[in-house]
Amino acid sequence: MNDKRQKQIDDAGVSIDQKLIENGAAQLNSEIQVLEAWLAELDSSDNDIYEVLAARKSYNDMLSSRKEMLSTLAKQAKLQSVGPN
Repeated sequence: MNDKRQKQIDDAGVSIDQKLIENGAAQLNSEIQVLEAWLAELDSSDNDIYEVLAARKSYNDMLSSRKEMLSTLAKQAKLQSVGPN
């Protein structure tokens, strides 16, 4: 196999469809909004209840994870936009 054909195969294997990136970002943003709303509700509740504290930790962990995934997705989108076509 020639080098040009192998590079095309390698690029295709690494590339993520732009529409998939947009859909993923929209989904993550939606989940972030929901988690932030849930955390706001917890802030107005009784903070001494163990379940509230556990839920807050869980929601904060999920929120952090979603934000990290969104950041990674944004970096991937940026790399694809400046990468070879």
